[in-house]
Amino acid sequence: MLIPSLLIILGLVLLVAGGELFVKGSSSTAKKLNVSSLVIGLTIVSFGTSAPELFVNIFSSFQGASDLALGNILGSNISNIFLVLGVSAIIYPLKIKKGTVWKEIPFGVLAVFVLLILANDVFLDQASQNLLSRADGLILLSFFLIFLYYTYGMSKVEGEGDGIEEYSWLKSISFIIIGIAGLTIGGKFIVDNGTQLARIAGLSELFIGVTFTAIGTSLPELATSAIAAYRKKVDLAVGNVVGSNIFNVLWVLGITPVISPMNISPSANTDILIAIFAALLLFVGVLNGRNKYDFIKKKEGVLTKSEGILFILLYIGYIVFVSFRG
Repeated sequence: MLIPSLLIILGLVLLVAGGELFVKGSSSTAKKLNVSSLVIGLTIVSFGTSAPELFVNIFSSFQGASDLALGNILGSNISNIFLVLGVSAIIYPLKIKKGTVWKEIPFGVLAVFVLLILANDVFLDQASQNLLSRADGLILLSFFLIFLYYTYGMSKVEGEGDGIEEYSWLKSISFIIIGIAGLTIGGKFIVDNGTQLARIAGLSELFIGVTFTAIGTSLPELATSAIAAYRKKVDLAVGNVVGSNIFNVLWVLGITPVISPMNISPSANTDILIAIFAALLLFVGVLNGRNKYDFIKKKEGVLTKSEGILFILLYIGYIVFVSFRG
């Protein structure tokens, strides 16, 4: 019990240090490439902070642990919105660009909705079981390619961020590589040892996936976004979370059934619906307090400290719910 606990603490240290370096390296890279920090957050940072989810799912796929893999993704997306953005908004109110409000966030909602359709073969096709097949995985990956094409086009339109410290190419790339290593190793330490402790307690695979594993793999997003919010680089904080959620569903969960088809537990529908609710609530939350003319004109949004507190309370409620469900 002592060694797993110490490794979890070491993992937290690596996550915070890795997040700090990753924010610096990716922000500097954005400035050098004349690309907005939002775009960097949606792509490079999201790839890096989604690495723990990817490794967990690949390992789970080879082990045939479908519930753990799906729970990891759904739980991560829910914690990214309620926990990560909640904490980040409390640290500093998050002003969100209209492109994120009206394009990236709705795309994130669409991604989870597509997953809901693909994971309900019994209801939609009267099949004997719910299955994410290799074809379903390729459909998710196709949507992911569309998202990458969109972010590439957006990078040609948006300019660089203001107030970003610029380093040499060698230092910037080194920060990114070391940051990814710290985030990945730290996340793995927390997930492996947290899961080990959870199994000793006799908890279900889905419960472990949506709680311990999901929280562990979301800690890179929490570290990166919280540090970005503290440094008032809100585009990076928000872009990291929104991009990571899209990556989780379309990229990580797209690859997983391609490796090995996944049997989906009917109870997972509850978590899919909560993930959709979280994404919709984020969309509504950033528009809260805007008048109808702002809504029609599709202006920028903001996630306030009070809404951040609400998100944290909702996340606590979700954890209590899954704890009783088991």
